[in-house]
Amino acid sequence: MINNTIFKICFLLVLIQISSAKWTKPRRLNILKHSSNHIRDDRCRQFKTFTQKVDHFGYVNMDTYQQRYTLNTDYWQSGKPIFFYAGNEGDIDLFCDNTGFMWDIAPLFDAMVVFAEHRYYGQSLPYGNQSYSKPEYTRYLTSGQALADYAYLLDNIRSSIKGAEQSPTVVFGGSYGGMLAAYFRMKYPHVVVGAHAASAPILQMTTPCESFSRIVTQDFQQESPQCVDIIRSSWGAINRIASAAGGLRRLSALFKLCRPLQSADELKNWLLDMYGNIAMVDYPYATSFLADLPAFPARVFCANVTASSFDTINDDEDIVRRIVKGTNVFFNYTGQTDCFDTGSQGSPSLGDLGWSYQSCSEFVMPMCSDGVNDMFEKQDWDFQAFSDMCFAAWSVRPRLEWPYIEYGGKNVTDLRYYSNIAFTNGNLDPWSSGGLRVTVAPTLPAILVTGGAHHLDLRAANKADPPSVLQVRQQIVALIETWIS
Repeated sequence: MINNTIFKICFLLVLIQISSAKWTKPRRLNILKHSSNHIRDDRCRQFKTFTQKVDHFGYVNMDTYQQRYTLNTDYWQSGKPIFFYAGNEGDIDLFCDNTGFMWDIAPLFDAMVVFAEHRYYGQSLPYGNQSYSKPEYTRYLTSGQALADYAYLLDNIRSSIKGAEQSPTVVFGGSYGGMLAAYFRMKYPHVVVGAHAASAPILQMTTPCESFSRIVTQDFQQESPQCVDIIRSSWGAINRIASAAGGLRRLSALFKLCRPLQSADELKNWLLDMYGNIAMVDYPYATSFLADLPAFPARVFCANVTASSFDTINDDEDIVRRIVKGTNVFFNYTGQTDCFDTGSQGSPSLGDLGWSYQSCSEFVMPMCSDGVNDMFEKQDWDFQAFSDMCFAAWSVRPRLEWPYIEYGGKNVTDLRYYSNIAFTNGNLDPWSSGGLRVTVAPTLPAILVTGGAHHLDLRAANKADPPSVLQVRQQIVALIETWIS
């Protein structure tokens, strides 16, 4: 026990030293192995499958499907913990590659590492290519069914691997996966002893709709107030160009789009998503999580938009040309893209189709902007219009109240009945607007990552990490030690 404690203290000192130029990589932990998303870990390609029921909560539908997951025992010792990632909306290898923190600390705890793919994403499709074809199939895409999958998978792992019968399980997750990590601990406390819920917007369903837009604006504002002014003025410029004869063709050419625009809204919605994504992945080092991006992409974007090489702004097209220069940072930083698709954002490994359905059913997250306290056009939240759109697309009507009925959180104090969940949120992350940022009980700590973007603390240790990330990781390691003891 004493030797184990000394080892853990030494490990924490190593994390602190990562930011030093004199840092030397320890032989066993190899902490920097996952510091770049350009390095793809072979351990994340060693897939297994497990047969799951399509419907865990009924007795009529007896259909099954193959759930994909990865399981690694390189560091595991009999009876030691299982680190389990609650897969979210995409291919599981994408999250495995980008959750280096679990790999970093697995040797510290002699832990088994498991990444489970969420049903209806990646290759875990209950009805194959027909999974999204009709309501009879999509009805089984719910967080409750996914959590039951995870509980059954863990039960199988414990019963089939000798020495794992009593292994305590700690669940990890980021973003929607962070929500699932928290919900897993809430719903199945006998299955997981604790949860690290990073950037988990569990309160987003009732958070003021303008909050997300304001944080995105703040991220760009801290890089360049002039940049924000140009972005704010670009919406009117786009509208005026689009309304002129041949305007949509002109905008399509300026942005080098793969197909002609059908409306100005098509372009503006594409740009809105881009700004949110840049804020989300405003990491202090180059990544390829959503796209191939430089370090501090918001800073690089603003540098492009405000570059002195541009002539003085004389007209709307000058403004738009600046925005075009900025969009290249997100969509074409490598210079390999010939044209842009306004129907695409970020990595194809993310399941936009599935999340479209889930946001139309149980996870309605209102978004709006006032055009004054943010850099966007004024856009109100219209629940009825959103509901009508969902019905047209999926034949479902959203239920705003359901996540709070099922899991709690509408009144934050409701969460005090739970335990052993660490909520971490970065101040640069627009999704922190819906995260738990106030500690409501000693066993439900809310930890702020200053200088952190979307679940930065779950990523692998990197020499460019801000000190706050190192401190947060130390806190999580200490909490895990408490949970498993």
